[in-house]
Amino acid sequence: MKNLALTAALIASTTLAQGTPAPVQLAGSPTVQVATLSLKTASALALRTVENCAAAGYNVTATVVDRSGVTLAVARAENAGPHTVDASLRKAYTSASARNLTSEMAKNLATTPALADIPGYLLLAGGVPVRVGNAVVGAIGVGGAPSGMIDEKCATDAIQAVLGG
Repeated sequence: MKNLALTAALIASTTLAQGTPAPVQLAGSPTVQVATLSLKTASALALRTVENCAAAGYNVTATVVDRSGVTLAVARAENAGPHTVDASLRKAYTSASARNLTSEMAKNLATTPALADIPGYLLLAGGVPVRVGNAVVGAIGVGGAPSGMIDEKCATDAIQAVLGG
């Protein structure tokens, strides 16, 4: 029953943040194909994210997950704190799962506090979905800069550099 309430809270917060969604066309076949990040791209994104933050003077960890929130690549600056590994994973997982920036989700926490109870979620800025066209194909989570918005910028700049968008 608790999982049902958490799912309802997530759907409600996503709907509030994005307006009324268009109807979804369900698959009529027994299988579906989905786009997801390749290991090569995920590795490039993780490294570029850490390099972006390092250039700004911050030691961070960047974790890149596929569209399902499964880890593909991790890059950790030599002096990044040990807590940054878990924080980056949880931010990436949250972003991939909700298909949203974790900074945007954190803004909704006051009205939908149940979001914080979803297992694996970390509602701090620094989780960025990776999109190709309109499809979320993965996400980057960053931990270690003094602000989650700095973490987020390192990731968004890496996406721009690696994917051009």
